[in-house]
Amino acid sequence: MKVTITQIFLLLLLSLVHSFAEQRSNEGEEVERSQFPSGFLFGAATSSYQIEGAVLEDGKSPNNWDVFCHIPGSIKNGDTGDIADDHYHRFLEDIEIIHSLGVNAYRFSISWSRVLPRGRLGEVNPKGVLFYSKIIDNLLLKGIEPYVTIYHHNHPQELEERFGAWLSPLMQEEFVHFAETCFENFGDRVKYWTTINEPNLFTELAYLSGRYPPAHCSAPFGNCSSGNSDTEPLFVLHNMLLSHAKAANIYRHKYQLKQGGFIGIIANTFMYEPLRDIELDREAAKRALAFYTAWVLDPLVFGDYPPEMRQYHGNELPRFTSEETKSLTQSLDFIGINHYSTLYAKDCIHSTCSSDGDRAIQGFVYLTGERHGVPIGERVRSNAIIMVA
Repeated sequence: MKVTITQIFLLLLLSLVHSFAEQRSNEGEEVERSQFPSGFLFGAATSSYQIEGAVLEDGKSPNNWDVFCHIPGSIKNGDTGDIADDHYHRFLEDIEIIHSLGVNAYRFSISWSRVLPRGRLGEVNPKGVLFYSKIIDNLLLKGIEPYVTIYHHNHPQELEERFGAWLSPLMQEEFVHFAETCFENFGDRVKYWTTINEPNLFTELAYLSGRYPPAHCSAPFGNCSSGNSDTEPLFVLHNMLLSHAKAANIYRHKYQLKQGGFIGIIANTFMYEPLRDIELDREAAKRALAFYTAWVLDPLVFGDYPPEMRQYHGNELPRFTSEETKSLTQSLDFIGINHYSTLYAKDCIHSTCSSDGDRAIQGFVYLTGERHGVPIGERVRSNAIIMVA
């Protein structure tokens, strides 16, 4: 199902709107809702692990973040999401707050381990389903459109221990089972589905630098107990893309016509500027874009990874079958973009760089937010989610 031009929608985080409004206010100009296009949605967004708490209540199993946060030294100050914002017990209050802000969209994610504590090996947890049903119902009562993210970087720890989670193709079928469970239980009311939030960011932080669970990395990117930063990210993102495509295919053939919704994916993005005013760095900036943003989006639009990645990774970069290519390129009703910042890019093929820039997994590009000690721009606490059909 394709959406028409009139159904193209934009969703911006409140923080961005507040930042924009504050800037215009400082200039003495009021910001009015009428200044935005018809159909523009003002929204708020969260992720389940960051707000829910109730770490083992009502049948929920431990997820990868529950375990990771309790490993000494993993998180600053030893913080955990055991309680977080206590959204599990206070979601009605939180929805009232969202409503009071005047927003008309709310993006949230579903905790895999709360709905399917053991993945495909176990039963659906009715208390987990009831929790999210109450959220959806109460949002709709307030005139707030629910935008649901199926996977926002947390999954049952059992999948990690059983077969290595995203390192294994087995995770694809686990994800499809989870996604279909969501479609079956919530799709009568949810019209906007994001399969996976920022697979490129998750892959980078979990399997390249080791700052997310399962904390896999290797030198020079980090000092982890296991992992290979040069190759594991390639296989992880490959499995995530195929998981998205398979889930989207099931939604299209079994649920979309009846439920009337839309499905897509959200990528993390940066823009890149040449660090030096030379052709080498201009090419490095293009290469950085290919190795980060196009890494996710090219397979979904063109059916394969960017040619720059094929050139430098060779046979290490997984390949798609013709059937997988077809499935990938037919998997999107919209593409979501989480855009945070711009970085400087320096060529590391013909120039001397630090060891982490001088690697194929980075596109042989050194990235920095400063030039001669001067930041590329003013630091802000905002980002945008832009979704286009």
